[in-house]
This record gives sequence, C-alpha cells and structure tokens, in this order.
Amino acid sequence: MERGVSTIVATIAEGAAGVRLDRALAAALPAISRERLKALISGGAVRDGEGVEVRDPASKARPGPYEIILPAPAPLHNEPQDIALEIVHEDDHLLVVDKPAGMVVHPAAGNFDGTLVNALLHHCAGRLSGIGGVARPGIVHRIDKDTSGLLVVAKTDIAHEGLSAQFAAHSIDRRYRAIVAGVPNPPSGTIDAPLARSAANRKKMAIVGARGAGDRGKRAVTHYRLLEPLREAALVECRLETGRTHQVRVHMTSIGHPLLGDPVYGRGRIVHNHLLNQLDFKRQALHAAELGFLHPVSKENLSFKSAVPSDMQELFRALTV
Repeated sequence: MERGVSTIVATIAEGAAGVRLDRALAAALPAISRERLKALISGGAVRDGEGVEVRDPASKARPGPYEIILPAPAPLHNEPQDIALEIVHEDDHLLVVDKPAGMVVHPAAGNFDGTLVNALLHHCAGRLSGIGGVARPGIVHRIDKDTSGLLVVAKTDIAHEGLSAQFAAHSIDRRYRAIVAGVPNPPSGTIDAPLARSAANRKKMAIVGARGAGDRGKRAVTHYRLLEPLREAALVECRLETGRTHQVRVHMTSIGHPLLGDPVYGRGRIVHNHLLNQLDFKRQALHAAELGFLHPVSKENLSFKSAVPSDMQELFRALTV
C-alpha cells in the first residue's frame, strides 16, 4: 500500500440493506461526507465483504463490512494561521477545543480562512487525520459558526475512526445550554423528529413531513429539560442522541420554543427583540457545554465541561425573574 494511504472498515447494519450504497456508508461513517464517499466508490476505493470492488454509488447496500481505501491527504490550499485556540485537552491522538462563537469550523464558500481548521493546521503542524478529506482534516463533528463550545478533533486516523464509530452508535455524551423563548411545559421531554434539508430554502433544515421539507430525512433525537425559568424565556439543557445539522435549533422551534437570537429559525417576541438589540446579542443562544466519550486508543472515559460564555451569561442575567 502506498505511503499515507489508509484503510477503514464500515459495517452496514441489517436495517440499511437495500439502501443506496453511498447513503448507507454515509450513515455508518458520519465523519465522511456523502459526496466524498460517492467519489471514493466511483474511483474503485470501496470493496464489499468478499473483496469485490463496488463502483456504483447507487448500487444496493448489503449488510456486513465494506472496506474503504483512503488516499493520502492532498496538500491543502488553506494556510496554517496563528489563531489563538482554547484547548481543554490534548494528547498524541486527539484534542478537545472550546470554540468561540463566530468561528467557522472548516473552510467553505465565503469562509476560506480564519477557520478552526486554519488554526489547527498551525497548532498541530500538519498532524491531523486525513479521513475528513482535504477541506476537513481532523474534523469529526461540527458545531455552527455562531454556536460556542466543545468539540473533539482527531490527530490520527485511528482516533478519527474510533470517534466516528462512537458518533454513529450515539454513545457520545453531548449536552448544550440554550436560552429559549417561553418556558417549556412539560419541563422535560424528548423530540424524535427526522430532519432533512428544506426544499424551499437549502440553507435551512426542516422536520420531514413539515411544510417545505422533502420526503427523506435522518432520524434526529433531542432530550431537553428545563434548568431555570426566566422572564418569558428559559434556560434549558438539550442532550443530543443524534447530531444533525441545526438539530437543537429546529427541534426547539418545533415545540414552540425557538432559541433567542436565532436569525434563521427564531420567532422572537417583541420584548426579547428589544433586549437582544440592547445587548447587541446577534447569535443563537446556544453553547456546547459538555462533551464525553471513550478515548479511542487509551479506552479511558473522558468528560469535559465548558462554562457558558459571557454574552449568554449577560443575556441570562437580563432575563432573570
């Protein structure tokens, strides 16, 4: 095998039999985008459990193992940038970063520098897992640009693969703090509603079956509980069983409690809009406060907490009854 080339194995569950292969593999390997998997399949980099090359992304998946050969990471056009990072844990295989609101996780259209990836390239001097592809080295999961808080980054492929398996198995403990409009009643519950890209606005997510959503979606589960009632608002904890794009924001909106400051899904009340303008609070009030997982190499249980940032604390105090 060529230097820098690595191989990972994805196991297709019985329930995914008959699904398009690229879709089934994307579900089993959440750290690799479906578009990249399509390219890998078409390029002959995927073999079934019998060692036979599969080159059609639309072929039907069969339950069992598939071997994916990952080429050595291509050189990045993104430059390492000396951007300060708050690192709460680091070892030879991974690091945990406390991301500030306003920082994009990886380069994309309109954000080619100043991202977490640019900062990581400088900090890690190129020692990041290549599984995520050229644009996303080391990135196992994401949080939105204007969401603050904890995320784990893989420095080695073995760590990336192990963490991805935990995300796929929903065994990662992720807990968010959110300030929402209104006080949830009942004070705790579970929102089990699949999410898909909105057919009406591709920048938004929507619950499948809701107006503007497509027919397909990925299962999304959020467990919420009231932490403290506020003035026509509440501080809630949202524990993610799955981790879909905009999951907390869409789910809480769906039960009538949008996140304060959310420019996409929020339906702010007049009293809140006035306060948000007064405080110059211009993001969704959402913070990834707790992250727990099994270290993929040492097998140690790791758990981290991040204090709610000052802008959310100020908003909380202003809303305290």
